Amino acid sequence: MRSQPKLGALAVVPRDGRVLLVARAKSPNRGLWGFPGGHVELGETGLAAAARELAEETGVVAEPVRYLGNIDLIARTGDRIDHHYLLAAVLCDWRSGEPVAADDALDARWVAPAEMASLALTPNVDRVLGWLYG
Repeated sequence: MRSQPKLGALAVVPRDGRVLLVARAKSPNRGLWGFPGGHVELGETGLAAAARELAEETGVVAEPVRYLGNIDLIARTGDRIDHHYLLAAVLCDWRSGEPVAADDALDARWVAPAEMASLALTPNVDRVLGWLYG
């Protein structure tokens, strides 16, 4: 068990009224749709991590613009902490590429807000969309 939280970054990429989402390939959210992202590496900023993870997971290139907000994900079983992530949601401007699932993604696509009701979403997609469109 880790004694420290893991740091991660999410790439929030709006384009033409849609946002880029991926179906997660790994636990804890395997099969659920959410924003592309992953771990921040030592010496890397959250902004840079979001852009790197986006390219690795989808092939899409985007410029990180700013932080939208942070999400604490802490899962417990009784008194035991199963996992603890601090995720930084990063607004990114699309530059090039169309999404193709790779690395940690089962699928990747542009999704309109109206289409999201038909997808199994990760728990904080609505919160991040509130930051984006609020």
